[in-house]
Amino acid sequence: MVNYTNRVMTALESAMGHEIAWPDRQERAVNSAHFAGLGFPGCIGLVDGTLVKLSQRPRDDGETYFDRKSNYSMNVQVICDQNKRVIYFFVGMPGSCHDLTCLRRSSLWGRLGSAQLFDNSQYLLGDNGYIPLDRLVCSYKRTACDMDKVDFNTCVAHARVGNEHCIGILKARWHSLKEIRTQLRNPAENAYVIRWMRCCIILHNFLIWRRDEWSEDDHPIEVERDNDLGPPL
Repeated sequence: MVNYTNRVMTALESAMGHEIAWPDRQERAVNSAHFAGLGFPGCIGLVDGTLVKLSQRPRDDGETYFDRKSNYSMNVQVICDQNKRVIYFFVGMPGSCHDLTCLRRSSLWGRLGSAQLFDNSQYLLGDNGYIPLDRLVCSYKRTACDMDKVDFNTCVAHARVGNEHCIGILKARWHSLKEIRTQLRNPAENAYVIRWMRCCIILHNFLIWRRDEWSEDDHPIEVERDNDLGPPL
């Protein structure tokens, strides 16, 4: 059974470059036009992090996997478009790591200024778990009585519903992402779990591309909405 699973995973990974790809210039223009209708012209994708729970404490450095929800988990960074299609992801960081820290460790971080990934005035939209950059717009952490900031955060939250639903559908389709039921005892098992999560994301996009619509009426999803404390100082 293990050999068959490995063969299927290898086949899926060979298709990753086709199934998960950063939008080209024409696709970015389409994305930007969509988000302009939500008040964010230039936005080409939504970024957020999610935690994939581990059923047991990992053997090595287990304390680093203990997250803010008092579970052991891995952090997964997900960037999607308005169609809930994943255009980039980064998986493998321990659950105690903040979303901003995980994004900084990803291959995307060093390319946020790349003209190959963004045209003029294009950017990603995230919550206050990130920091504002030229290519990253995020909600305010502290709004106090500033109604302009409150209104802006409301608009961001409305636009980011697509990312919340993307992650919700991903976990609803592949229940193993609600809890990985194995202990990470060595680097090989850690790598295997990362491969497993990668394959689930590839399959998610495979179905999106082929218009296998997820009916929330028939299959409700769990939408994750955390009260984020903001990026680490």
